[in-house]
Amino acid sequence: MSLSYFIASRYFRSKKKRNFITILSTISMIGVAVGTMALVIVMSVFNGLGDLIRGLFASFDAELKIEVVEGKSFEVTEDWLESIRQVEGVAILTEVIEDNALFDYNGNQIVARLKGVSENFLDHGRFSKGYYWGDTTLGTDKNPGAILGRGVGFFLSVNLKDVNVPLKVFYPKAPRSAASIDPTQLYASGVLDPRAFFSIDRQFDDEYVIAPLEFTKNLLNYGDKRTALEIKVEEGASIDRVQDRVKALLGEKFSVKNADEQHAGILRTVKLEKLFVFLTLTFILAIASFNIFFSLSMLAIEKKKDIAVLKAMGATDKLIRRIFLKQGAMIALSGASIGLILGYLVCIAQQHFGLVSLGISSAVIDAYPIKIAWTDFIWTSLSVIAITLLASYRPAWIASQVDTVKEL
Repeated sequence: MSLSYFIASRYFRSKKKRNFITILSTISMIGVAVGTMALVIVMSVFNGLGDLIRGLFASFDAELKIEVVEGKSFEVTEDWLESIRQVEGVAILTEVIEDNALFDYNGNQIVARLKGVSENFLDHGRFSKGYYWGDTTLGTDKNPGAILGRGVGFFLSVNLKDVNVPLKVFYPKAPRSAASIDPTQLYASGVLDPRAFFSIDRQFDDEYVIAPLEFTKNLLNYGDKRTALEIKVEEGASIDRVQDRVKALLGEKFSVKNADEQHAGILRTVKLEKLFVFLTLTFILAIASFNIFFSLSMLAIEKKKDIAVLKAMGATDKLIRRIFLKQGAMIALSGASIGLILGYLVCIAQQHFGLVSLGISSAVIDAYPIKIAWTDFIWTSLSVIAITLLASYRPAWIASQVDTVKEL
């Protein structure tokens, strides 16, 4: 820095000092513009990633999910379920039994998550995003079907066209006698007909097999117990309001979570990453704005005599400071405006043309997702204003301290 200041000072003493200050101001403006544009673009990408995650999860998860606070399962009755269905805003109520099980297909085995669901499961608009191929039903009571995650299906080498090879399901159970050597008392078993694959996210693709509720209830011997209830809200109804109504009905023994709360951890991680990236880029923007401090300092040195004349004419120190602060604000405002406009245009281009690809052939989307949020523009503008005031205050104070008698 000292070397740069020495070179600048030598150049300042030359006849081209005014051109130097103009160039430095232009560099400052460009630096602010590039930093602002980067902030807008990166923040919009994180917004897009957050929306993508929500959309993918919404293809598998319910809008509202009811679980017991303590324990694994809870008993239900038809009257109790009907009272939930009668809550204003509830469109569909799906019963769920979920547990780990061993799956066998043609000698290939894997432990995965068996999710038994009632018949209206697919009425929630499941798998609206991602990939889905095969039958859209779960079979019949006599011939129950299964919808497999792509990872589970590929690991088991499931062939949907081969109707002669069933998907066997095994679930451990407590033997009637501890001394029993009969292996059939150690597990319950059942057979499913593989009907379809789904692919949403690796978290679901590699873990889940969806089966009819009746089959799962008999296999796991759950009876009237359920591990969860899933609710689809009526179109146009407020999810938050329906959530509050269901909570009021069920009391403190049950948790009622919306889509974001069901995956609070990963969404919180995205928000934290967005925050730290914002702080990092703001810090880089502050470094880039150091040129504003440098150019205003040079200007204050060059204009000492002019400042002295203004003071002799009655200008106050406050007025001098205000002049230099406005000069810094003009540089920053010009750069920020250009950066905001360029950032917005780049985001629009990415949305429509997918300029930057993810580079993953099996991804649900081809290019980085973008969501423009005007709050990001506001926070970026406030950051630029704050950095500008900090960078301009010291040169403005130096200019206000010019000794009129000495300079004239």
